[in-house]
Amino acid sequence: MKNIAILGSTGSVGTQALDVIRANPELYRVCALTANANAALLIQQAMEFKPQLVVIGDEGQYAAVKNALSGQGMNILCGEDALCEAASLTAADFVLTAIMGSVGLRPTIAAIKAKKKIGLANKETLVVAGELITQLAAENGVTIIPVDSEHSAIFQCLVGEELSSIEKIYITASGGPFRGKDRDFVAKVKKEQALKHPNWVMGAKITIDSASLMNKGLEVIEAKWLFDLDISQIDVIVHPQSVVHSIVQFNDGSMKAQLGVPDMKLPIHYAMAYPERIQSKFPRFNFMDYPELTFSKPDMDTFRNLQLAYMALEKGGNMPCIINAANEVVVEAFLNDRIGFLEMSDVIEQCMSDLTFIQAPSLNNYLETDQHTRIFARQLVTKKHLAI
Repeated sequence: MKNIAILGSTGSVGTQALDVIRANPELYRVCALTANANAALLIQQAMEFKPQLVVIGDEGQYAAVKNALSGQGMNILCGEDALCEAASLTAADFVLTAIMGSVGLRPTIAAIKAKKKIGLANKETLVVAGELITQLAAENGVTIIPVDSEHSAIFQCLVGEELSSIEKIYITASGGPFRGKDRDFVAKVKKEQALKHPNWVMGAKITIDSASLMNKGLEVIEAKWLFDLDISQIDVIVHPQSVVHSIVQFNDGSMKAQLGVPDMKLPIHYAMAYPERIQSKFPRFNFMDYPELTFSKPDMDTFRNLQLAYMALEKGGNMPCIINAANEVVVEAFLNDRIGFLEMSDVIEQCMSDLTFIQAPSLNNYLETDQHTRIFARQLVTKKHLAI
């Protein structure tokens, strides 16, 4: 029986992780659940799974959660420090970090220092502070198992292989709802269109990132740190069917690809069970349902976020932290109808240009960069909104 702590249990990845646990009650037990603000669902989950620890990030909802779970034998906490406590809980054998955004950085560090096995669904942690996180994981002998479908695919292809034998990796992208559209079309799209992903069911933020290709940009940065790669070794290819989740090309010219139906429960299940493979009843892939698998180059002129991410990775230092923080601000602004789709890239690029660059940042530098970027990006958004 493996004890699982789920950070971000009310989000898309968190709820699907609980589906995996429901399907395998003899293998997994929930020992901690955390949520930012969805108190109602967190309470429902806690009543079902009876974890040792429950954390609500929003302190304003703490009393409601505590009262609802009173007498259930659970420890109820709130705030960011409590997230770190959940991440380092003594009882936890596996910590799934499914918190959205850079707020996942500190809890991930706490889990690493507590020497927990980590399932990483919070790509922003490696985008913001990849060098720091990977060094800390190596020092503590911690295994970080990626839960993103693309990085899980690469991880699976590399089992039994040496990282030094990688020649190139290909991260696949569905292309999102605007694949093949030009700048004139994309400039006029609304959030309702951007939120209709053709293949995946995800949260609002990651769905907008997918539509803008920023999600692929963040995945490129994440892959660099997960697999110790140079920027020249990482390519993105558009694959609309979302069947081939990623490909590894080795130095002898051979390639491995991981395929499957577009279902996040598969990489979650793999990460929880690793290094074993455990039988599941999830849907199986049928080649006859996909008579054609197609691939093409991404359009980085229309979807500039991907190019900006490559530029940030090449620059290094705190630049990926800047684009991540700016992107979180602009996505929220787009979802609130404050800026247009293409203006998101404009704000991110200006943040990259105008904010202070630090070549070798400390943790405090990362946290300060994140804060300063958000302030500056919000100012830029306000200017653009007032100019409409």
